[in-house]
Amino acid sequence: MFYTYLRSLVALLLWAVNGPARYENLDKLPDLETNYVLAAPHKTLWDPVYLAFAARPKRFIIMAKQELFKNRILGWWIRMCGAFPVDRENPGQEVLKYPVRMLRKSDFSLMLFPSGTRHSSELKGGVAVIAKTAKVPIVPAFYQGPTTIGGLLKGQPVTIRIGDSLDMSDIKRLNSEGLAEVSTRLQASFDQLEAEIQPQGRGLLTWLLLPIRLVVLLFVLVLILLTVLFSWIASFVYQPTIDVK
Repeated sequence: MFYTYLRSLVALLLWAVNGPARYENLDKLPDLETNYVLAAPHKTLWDPVYLAFAARPKRFIIMAKQELFKNRILGWWIRMCGAFPVDRENPGQEVLKYPVRMLRKSDFSLMLFPSGTRHSSELKGGVAVIAKTAKVPIVPAFYQGPTTIGGLLKGQPVTIRIGDSLDMSDIKRLNSEGLAEVSTRLQASFDQLEAEIQPQGRGLLTWLLLPIRLVVLLFVLVLILLTVLFSWIASFVYQPTIDVK
C-alpha cells in the first residue's frame, strides 16, 4: 500500500511541476498476472517514477546502490517500495538470486537499468541472466525528457515509450557470446524506441492547467512533509523487508 501511495505522490509532484507526461505503447506491457523485467536506460533520478507510473498497477522491486540506504528516511522509503541494496564494488550472487526468487514467487516484477549508473551506455549481462533464470520476458522502455532539475522546472516534455518484449528463445547459453547478443538486442530496442518518439511541444491544455498545478503542488508539498515526518518516526519502530524463500 505504501508503494502505491508513494508512487502516486511523487508522480503527482512531477505532474504539478512539469505537466502531463505522454505514455506510448502501454498495450505492449504484459498483463497484470505476468511478471517481467522492465529494462530502460537510466537517465535521471525521476525516470523510475515515470516508468513505475506507466506500468501501474504493477509493482516493482528495484536494485539500488547500498549508499542510498544509509539515509534514514530515503532508505526507509525505498525499502518500503521494494528496493534492495547492492554493493556495486562487490555485488555477490544475491544480486541475481533475490530478484529471481521475487519474479518466480511473488507478484512483484523487476525494474532494471542495465546500463548500471546514470549516463552510462555499457549494458550489463545481469538483466539477461535474471530474466532467463526466472523465465520471464524482458520489456524494454525508454524515457525521453528533462535530465536536470532546471529542465524539469521549465516544463520540458516527458515521454515514456514501451517496446516489444525481447525475444531470447534462440539464445541457448548465457556465455559471453550469448550475453553480448542480448546486450546488442536490448540496445537496439532502446535505439529504436528513442527514434520512434516524436518531438512534442507543450499544448494549450498544459498551460490552462497551470493554476490547478500550482494548487496541487502546494497540496503535495504538505503531504510530502507529513510523509517525511511519519517515515522518520516509523523508521525507529519498523524496518521493512521483502523476502521470498
